[in-house]
Amino acid sequence: MFHPTPTTIYRIGAGSGVGSALILLVNAAKRAEVIPTSAITQLVAPLAQILALALVAALYLAFGRRGGALGLAAFLLNAFSLAALVGVEFVINLVFADLPRHTVDALRAGTLGIALTVASVSFLLGTAAYVATLLRGRQVPTVPLVLYATGAVPVALRAFVPELALDLGLVTLAVGIGWLATWLFQESGRITTRAVDRNPSSPMVETIA
Repeated sequence: MFHPTPTTIYRIGAGSGVGSALILLVNAAKRAEVIPTSAITQLVAPLAQILALALVAALYLAFGRRGGALGLAAFLLNAFSLAALVGVEFVINLVFADLPRHTVDALRAGTLGIALTVASVSFLLGTAAYVATLLRGRQVPTVPLVLYATGAVPVALRAFVPELALDLGLVTLAVGIGWLATWLFQESGRITTRAVDRNPSSPMVETIA
């Protein structure tokens, strides 16, 4: 039976993060009309959140578990919000794109609008909490974490910010995710028990070593 090593898991998460960053850049370029909107660009848009979820999980496994219960809660909230955003992206790119404006406005005014708002708010709160726990651990680089959190703000508030702010947010988010993914890949072979717990008696040491 195949048992992937922690290094393999971290590198898979890092590779997924790079993919997420690239798709976010495509999304920004599409919205800015740098590249044309097509069936392919619409279909791949939701993959950014799916791939980002793998990176978030890998970072948590490598470094976030030292945050204890609060770290776990932040990770779960961020993971839930990313999963919810997959649905949001499917609706925006594969449903709203083919409907007239008045129909979209009517849908947003109902329960679908509430669901979209809940997903956006949870993404904002989840990202802030998750980044805060990693910053507190002081093992993940500060700058890409701050870029990740900063870019998440206009993305979460897309219904209330200008188009330019959303485009800049997508690019900032992509840079933060890409930076974190590249760093994680480079560090994957050197991550040891120090990333989780220095106490040799901790059961976490055995799961990560």
